Amino acid sequence: MQRKLAAIFAADVVGYSRLVTENEAGTLEALKARRKNVLEPLVAKYRGRIFKLMGDGVFVEFASAVSAVECAVDLQKGMADSNSGGPPLQLRVGINLGEVVVEDGDLYGDGVNLAMRLQELAEPGGICVSAKVHAEVARKLDLAYQDLGPRTLKNIAEPIQVFRIGPAGAGLAPQQAAAPSLPAKPSIVVLPFVNMSGDADQEFFADGLTEDILTELSRFRDLFVISRNSSFKYKGKAVHVQQVAKELGVQYVAEGSVRKAGNRVRVTVQLIDAETDRHIWAERYDRQLDDIFAIQDEVTSAIVATLPGRVEAATRDRAVHKPTANMAAYECVLAGKTLHHRSNKADNTEALRLIERAIELDPRYAHAHAWRACIIGQAWVYGWRTDRDATWNEVVGSLQTALSLDENDSDVHRILAAVHVAGDNLDKAIYHQERALSLNPNDDLIVVQQGEVLTWLGRPEEGIDWIAKAMRLNPYHPERFWSHLGRAYFAARRYGDAVAALKRITTPDSLHHGALAACHAYLGNDETARRHVREAQKLQPDLRVETYLATLHYKRDVDREHCRQGLLKAGLPE
Repeated sequence: MQRKLAAIFAADVVGYSRLVTENEAGTLEALKARRKNVLEPLVAKYRGRIFKLMGDGVFVEFASAVSAVECAVDLQKGMADSNSGGPPLQLRVGINLGEVVVEDGDLYGDGVNLAMRLQELAEPGGICVSAKVHAEVARKLDLAYQDLGPRTLKNIAEPIQVFRIGPAGAGLAPQQAAAPSLPAKPSIVVLPFVNMSGDADQEFFADGLTEDILTELSRFRDLFVISRNSSFKYKGKAVHVQQVAKELGVQYVAEGSVRKAGNRVRVTVQLIDAETDRHIWAERYDRQLDDIFAIQDEVTSAIVATLPGRVEAATRDRAVHKPTANMAAYECVLAGKTLHHRSNKADNTEALRLIERAIELDPRYAHAHAWRACIIGQAWVYGWRTDRDATWNEVVGSLQTALSLDENDSDVHRILAAVHVAGDNLDKAIYHQERALSLNPNDDLIVVQQGEVLTWLGRPEEGIDWIAKAMRLNPYHPERFWSHLGRAYFAARRYGDAVAALKRITTPDSLHHGALAACHAYLGNDETARRHVREAQKLQPDLRVETYLATLHYKRDVDREHCRQGLLKAGLPE
């Protein structure tokens, strides 16, 4: 992976969708002309490079922050001068100086993401820059500068010092820094765990535990986690939870303690809703002090496996008491996910409505685009839409959008893997599944899908272990986890275990009854097998062996034939 330092300039047109609605041809023509006559000459003048165009948005890299800022100031002036003869196009510009990842001429990473978030803060015709950019240009360019204070930005781990800049004499007077606003998704600070042992040597254990929890929680893209640098400012201080939350702009606070007594160590942790000062969850872990690092890993894993789910449940409770029209984009996605997991047509339709509302609220919310693909993909799998080709194209289109917005969202790669499994392209599925797992090995949906993919690859025993791990990670997992486990047991020729897993499904569909029929056929329970065939055909009268096999994605012919023989043995027509 190639990395480099660059000044990144992000800009978009204010109110572009409205302008297109009012005058589509005129707006598109004006935008094209401004790019050619204003933007491109200035980028060339200051030796920049346009590396991405996205509708009304543009990303440009420069070798220096000075060049990027000079170009931005001249661009805003040039845009203003050009507005007299056509649609009034105004830009918002954000500039960041940071490390970026280079891949096939494109740039990725936090350096790019931060420039985009700064652009979103800028006023029409304005420019916002990071503290790094300000430090580089403040003494070199005769401009007006205004310190906006630390701001909490979406998908950025810690508050960022932001500055507005403009032409000299623009009258940008300093203003008092505002308290950070709450992000549009659950936000949490993990305060340094307190060493209650009276043993200074245990201080490293408490700090290490806190840092490990922070690192692992940061893998959850739908959780805004305050960085170590910010949380450790409170180490050793008597703090008031609500004040800390207000200062950092978060909803939830996790705190804990470590106490050593003899050859045992006790770790306590609690999660607090700062708005109501209410304890949401608390747990205690008692362990033998044989290997302190092994204990640290074990307790970290246990806490991280539970915290996101508790935060999500608390956020869902918050959302229940708000009218849908006022829900934040994240809350719409959260509600959509819940409906999606119910796996029926009516809830799928409502889930899609909520997801599309989230995208309307935040068109650049990659996670929402990914879940739109997942929900439409569910409709494709179950045949709830008549035009299958058009439905599939919608799935692919949403995923491409999600990937272009955030290639490091683990859910984007998880859903891409699922789509490639559905398309019987297991090689591509493996790539995206492994990428998802590397980005977030604690997400139960990614972990259970690892088990599912291994089952299709002909490695069901390994798949069973992964599915069991997902169930431990999320004791309140969706019911479909039992379906994955039953399928894995069946592929492993463990028919009794498969039946036990599949019987946990409260409302089995035709495919579940088919799987149960094949299991009982191999167990010699002929009458029970035939009963499940009858139940399957009640739900799907046209179900045949070949239509059933068409829903499977086995890589090995021997696994497909094993299923075929079980269904025939149960009495399902060929």
